[in-house]
Amino acid sequence: MSIIAVGSMAFDAIETPFGKVDRIIGGAATYFAYAASNFVTPIRAVSVVGNDFPEAEMAELKRRGVAVDGIEVVKDQKSFFWSGRYHLDMNTRDTLVTDLNVMGNFNPVIPDSYQGSEFLMLGNTLPSLQSSVIRQLKKRPKLIVLDTMNFWIETALPDLKETLSMVDVLMVNDSEARQLTGEYSIVKAAKKILQMGPSYLIVKKGEHGALLFHDNHVFFAPALPLEDVFDPTGAGDTFAGGFLGHLARTRDVSFENMKTAIIMGSAMASFCVEKFGPERLKEVTLQDIETRVQQFVELVQFDIDLV
Repeated sequence: MSIIAVGSMAFDAIETPFGKVDRIIGGAATYFAYAASNFVTPIRAVSVVGNDFPEAEMAELKRRGVAVDGIEVVKDQKSFFWSGRYHLDMNTRDTLVTDLNVMGNFNPVIPDSYQGSEFLMLGNTLPSLQSSVIRQLKKRPKLIVLDTMNFWIETALPDLKETLSMVDVLMVNDSEARQLTGEYSIVKAAKKILQMGPSYLIVKKGEHGALLFHDNHVFFAPALPLEDVFDPTGAGDTFAGGFLGHLARTRDVSFENMKTAIIMGSAMASFCVEKFGPERLKEVTLQDIETRVQQFVELVQFDIDLV
């Protein structure tokens, strides 16, 4: 099974209450690829980078089974750069710098070698670009997952609604779900979103876990309480990598299997936040993942006697 992953590959500068890095690899496609490659290959990346993107990073992605045919290298420009500062609660942050650079003219093109991929992850980009990717595919994937953000809800809502009608799974956080629907209740918001096209909705709640909605069914997965959280950047994209990586490995897109996939995504995200950037993801072994998933199982397992 193969996954096409469309999104940014970038440099980040990050400041949290626990440390600071001035320049580290980031981007949605990068985090997704590092997480998903633990479960299935190839991960077929579609992105754009500048002449400053490290050759060593590209080589490491290739080594992990990431196809790079769809990554455009623009020789006379720099890669996308983002800088942010996190508050003490680590859930809120201030964006300090956003330099689009090569991302300003990003026009994703699906190579012929990527055609026939069974899964598609549309990272957080302009909704019209997300829909253009879907239209380029000669055969509809088994599952299409979409990520978006408040900026596109504010500035490109008609295009976003069109794209929503073309996908199977939407991933947003709770404030974005409310913004998209005008409903404060997450349950009411979920019902409205599912009427827009997706069959499944995942509401990410950071340190408070994630919710999965489908028809009249709801599943909640907690986040693992961690002693050390250094950097939440990329945790959502890492979650998506674990989620879709598990679905691709098992070839099962049922609601029941998505419950397990949510746990896999949460486990991968819990690794991501333990170091700056994707550094922790580069170290994780399959044994580490199995141990972390077991911790999730123990977190929610309980016995009850009603008599």
